[in-house]
Amino acid sequence: MAPVLVLWLAVCLSVTWAVDRGNFKTCDQSVRLLLELYRLQGNMTRVKINELKPLKPRYEVPDVLIREPPTDLSLLSQDENGVVLSLGAESQRVIVSARPFRLDIMEGRDVLMSLNSRGLLAFEHLRMQEEEKVEDGMWEETFKSHSDSKPNGPSAVSLDFSLPGVEHVYGIPEHADTLRLKTTDNGDPYRLYNLDVFQYELYNPMALYGAVPVMLAHNAQRTTGIFWLNAAETWVDISSNTAGKTVFGKMLDYVQGSSETPQTDVRWISESGIIDVFIMLGPTPNDVFSQYASLTGTQSFPPLAAVGYHQCRWNYNDQEDVTSVDAGFDEHDIPYDYIWLDIEHTDGKRYFTWDPHKFATPKEMLQGLMDKKRKMVAIVDPHIKVDSNYKIHNEIRSRGFYIKNKDGGDYEGWCWPGSAGYPDFTRADMREWWASMFAYDQYEGSMENLYTWNDMNEPSVFNGPEVTMHKDAVHGAWEHRDVHNLYGFYVQMATAEGLIQRSGGVERPFVLTRAFFAGSQRYGAVWTGDNAAEWEHLKISIPMCLSLGLVGISFCGADVGGFFKSPSTELLVRWYQTGAYQPFFRAHAHLDTPRREPWLFGPENTALIREAVRQRYALLPYWYQQFYHAHRTGQPIMRPLWVEYPQDPATFALDDEFLIGRDLLVHPVTEEGARGVTAYLPGKGEVWFDVQTFQKHNGAQNLYIPVTMSSIPVFQRGGSIIPKKIRVRRASSCMMHDPYTLYVALNPQRTAEGKLYIDDGHTFNYEKKEFIHRRLSFTNNILSSVNLAPDAQFTTQSWIERIVILGASKPSTVTLKTADGKESQLEFDFDASMSVLTLRKPGMNAGVDWNVMLQ
Repeated sequence: MAPVLVLWLAVCLSVTWAVDRGNFKTCDQSVRLLLELYRLQGNMTRVKINELKPLKPRYEVPDVLIREPPTDLSLLSQDENGVVLSLGAESQRVIVSARPFRLDIMEGRDVLMSLNSRGLLAFEHLRMQEEEKVEDGMWEETFKSHSDSKPNGPSAVSLDFSLPGVEHVYGIPEHADTLRLKTTDNGDPYRLYNLDVFQYELYNPMALYGAVPVMLAHNAQRTTGIFWLNAAETWVDISSNTAGKTVFGKMLDYVQGSSETPQTDVRWISESGIIDVFIMLGPTPNDVFSQYASLTGTQSFPPLAAVGYHQCRWNYNDQEDVTSVDAGFDEHDIPYDYIWLDIEHTDGKRYFTWDPHKFATPKEMLQGLMDKKRKMVAIVDPHIKVDSNYKIHNEIRSRGFYIKNKDGGDYEGWCWPGSAGYPDFTRADMREWWASMFAYDQYEGSMENLYTWNDMNEPSVFNGPEVTMHKDAVHGAWEHRDVHNLYGFYVQMATAEGLIQRSGGVERPFVLTRAFFAGSQRYGAVWTGDNAAEWEHLKISIPMCLSLGLVGISFCGADVGGFFKSPSTELLVRWYQTGAYQPFFRAHAHLDTPRREPWLFGPENTALIREAVRQRYALLPYWYQQFYHAHRTGQPIMRPLWVEYPQDPATFALDDEFLIGRDLLVHPVTEEGARGVTAYLPGKGEVWFDVQTFQKHNGAQNLYIPVTMSSIPVFQRGGSIIPKKIRVRRASSCMMHDPYTLYVALNPQRTAEGKLYIDDGHTFNYEKKEFIHRRLSFTNNILSSVNLAPDAQFTTQSWIERIVILGASKPSTVTLKTADGKESQLEFDFDASMSVLTLRKPGMNAGVDWNVMLQ
């Protein structure tokens, strides 16, 4: 990719005449920086700044971008102090000022964003260590008893961004904090540095397990985004300001009268690497999602079963325990799809193995699950026991695939197995070898219904600085400090590839990861790590998953019930009710906690949990359509209200409720002893239907909802059609051929619309056009199903067995017309008190054209 604009930037030092100038650099002798500026297709701008002639190459993040984006930029004007460039759109341009360096992105007369307007560009150049005394910390960094050498000295980079008119910024996960990011003026900046944090605290900017350096800025007029492509330790400082309040701005106010425009200023600081930043100019939220997806890809499309319920704890003891828990779900009529095994299932924490006593016949166990159409997930962590009798260790060592320490030997740290080596997943040949280990003839005891969980992949090093790897560990030509936040990304990438390869490229993988980076959405799911059985942790799961969805990672959830400690029965029930409406739905618990399978808390609570899980399964057709849509577009599945109501300031800071897609609004009960919740129903002119009672409510209001322990406040948007399968069975694939019920929620002001997506639920054949995708619409008293993919080929045995129309009037007759031209009269019931019309047994196949006319 050839840069369209290349400028030299120099850091100039001013000196006085009272010294010997020959002893000091002039501006011409300063380190020169190379600025590359690109306009990218899709309303994006890329800015790269690097040393013009570094001592050696600086790290540039590979593998995260799905392709090098195409460029196009044209010069509008230039003079000795800068240039003006067109950004393609008629009124958009970028003004590059040279002295001092500043970059302004304009639309008409409005400044959308400014770079270096506060002069905080910093670029510490690589240097040789000099003999004379140097400042502390220049060539070595110490933390507690740990030390990291810095062979190139300090190498940090920094740049500031000003966002005029913006008061709300979001993103940069992972933090246990509110959805709307806070200002950091009076404390630490937000930190992005993947760490294994034991019992993390809430509502602070501490780093957690994953790092996605993407921020969204939003006001009622526009949404923009900043993607800071750097994998080193990164800090993000956020301050609230008033635009233009320089000395000159204040003088202007005095002369012209004050005009207070809010502004958010953001400074990004990374320890090493280069400045490589993508400015996504929206203007709508969905535009920003598609812009970011064009750079890093979309959410992987999971097998349908992975969208069901997952049962996990550290640890199910043995095969008999697994069989007993599996039977418990059947006995208590609770569906589930996956049962999970943590580290104790292995032979002495040697991954890709089974404990020879507790899990002596894993294939027999897996076959028992397969007979019930269920699956298993087993953990495979990236720390490898140093043991000469362990095949995996011997292979990695003999191939030279371990990360090295600064002296060239294999880096060793302490983790679950004791002394452990850490494979260098930044190497393509290492990832290829790792993927090959998932083959059925390599991973003994594995079968096609065994999937994978990557934990501890920050990487976690119990005896390392901050419980992670030393920054001066070596990955080929690079230090660990350069690549740290990428490690978990690469582990999940290699694992997902292994699951695909073992099936000959046929089956979709399912891989859960704890550590992640930009682009991790391409490889599977994430969860919010080792939370606690506390009400505040239940609440924080909502903004944590919303933040991840905004930066492309839709497949997110939190450990239901809390990992550490023991939940009260009330908390456990409320957590199931919340988790049932989040994209990844898994219960998990610590080794030392009492057992908490759903039936251990008395029949009343078993019934409440059963109902929450059954609601999840009934909605699987809608969830699956949302995952398909996210895979195609990059739009989040679980999304903040402001994404769909971007001009409504009342939605901008809400993070105790959320939307699933456009059409379901969920306000979980997250307060202990709650008798009611107040939900904001957005949208002037919208109507919202309670999915349980079918009661209709107007939008643009705060609605108080009395609740009992059985309440999960969920509302369907008027103007939508949602498919469900209300015959819930023991696992999702048992429901494959079951019929659909369509819930049509009317809004007199618009056509009601929805979609139905069907495929085989587990292979990549949808990429070969083997699927059904249909648009459902209700307008002028006609409900119709139309093929959205006429070139696709797939058949289904499922049929439409019921249609429920909310907000309807009573018809005199209801006529079904099918694709072959046949007409028939349908039976119906009408509840006048609730305006609900139910059409019984229409019976048409779900994959064909039809329409239903109300007269």
